[in-house]
Amino acid sequence: QVQLVESGGGSVQAGGSLRLACTASEYSWSSHYYIGWFRQAPGKEREGVAAFYTAEGTTYYADPVKGRFTISKDNAKNTWYLEMNSLKLEDTAMYYCAARNAFYVGYSVLDHHGYNGWGQGTQVTVSS
Repeated sequence: QVQLVESGGGSVQAGGSLRLACTASEYSWSSHYYIGWFRQAPGKEREGVAAFYTAEGTTYYADPVKGRFTISKDNAKNTWYLEMNSLKLEDTAMYYCAARNAFYVGYSVLDHHGYNGWGQGTQVTVSS
């Protein structure tokens, strides 16, 4: 089973930037899967932030991060990045990445259902 590891979190002032990385273990990837970034703040439900469809390179973003976050893949590695710019206080959360077979249907690609390989997460803290 795939296992993903997140890194790159930290503390930053509002308006600043961070780049998170999601590295996958060796795995027999099919060409049709999603890599999703999710976040969870204390007392709140886990929410989808961005997703990347590997078969086409299509990207998806939640409304709160559109225009500020960018998900991308390093084609030389099994690593996906989440570039976060213009960070806001409300972006403070634990960030996770996970993978989902593209043929898992019934849920939005930004819904956590069907995703697996969750790592320990990486903390992002935005201060004023």
